[in-house]
Amino acid sequence: MGLLKDKVVIVTGGAQGIGLCAAQRFAEEGAAVAIWDFNSEKGVDAESQLKEKGHDVRFQQVNVTDMQSVKTAVESLFAETGKIDVLVNNAGITRDASLLKMTEEQWQQVLDVNLGGVFHCTRAVAPIMVEQTSGCIINTSSVVGLYGNFGQTNYVATKSGVIGMTKVWARELGRKGIRVNAVAPGFIATEMVDTIPGKVIEQIVGKTPLARMGDPEDIANAYVFLSSELAGFITGTVLSVDGGLVL
Repeated sequence: MGLLKDKVVIVTGGAQGIGLCAAQRFAEEGAAVAIWDFNSEKGVDAESQLKEKGHDVRFQQVNVTDMQSVKTAVESLFAETGKIDVLVNNAGITRDASLLKMTEEQWQQVLDVNLGGVFHCTRAVAPIMVEQTSGCIINTSSVVGLYGNFGQTNYVATKSGVIGMTKVWARELGRKGIRVNAVAPGFIATEMVDTIPGKVIEQIVGKTPLARMGDPEDIANAYVFLSSELAGFITGTVLSVDGGLVL
């Protein structure tokens, strides 16, 4: 414990699923955590839940698709803490459909959150990290961003795009003391996969060498590792956390 003592960490999409698990893991390692989420009810509940465990957390309602909303949250957090050490761009949505059935709205909604949101949050936080000459940015991609997946043109496009942005920012910000990496989760047991038919889940597990779906803790632990000094010479990489899944 204590890998991130006194660090200030932002976790987007932090009110549920992997994001909530990550917020708890960062707090357990001594960080002050800002949970960013658009869902205020779940955000307040997450804040209360973690504070009851004695953790230093605060919820900020943020719409990552709105640059002004992001800027306001960054300014508020920085005024309170005086620094921002880690940004985890974890927020994401799915609106699945095959190419021939996908609507313009489904396409744009996913791009706005999964790609636009990552840009907005990083663009707002990066100047503070540059001034500090230190910081860590983690972008959440996906195994499907590496290999593709049926019915997910929009989601795959964004998760592939996140990998590209990660590599650009690692090049641009490295000399300013900022590390930028991506995590590519496999199929993780969260609400996002609840809609996948049982037979498909069985097939996925059957293809996975470790013979199970991932847990949110598996991804949260990867976030913590990449944010810590244990990963001090790692930047521009994509860490696959997928149990060895090969599509």
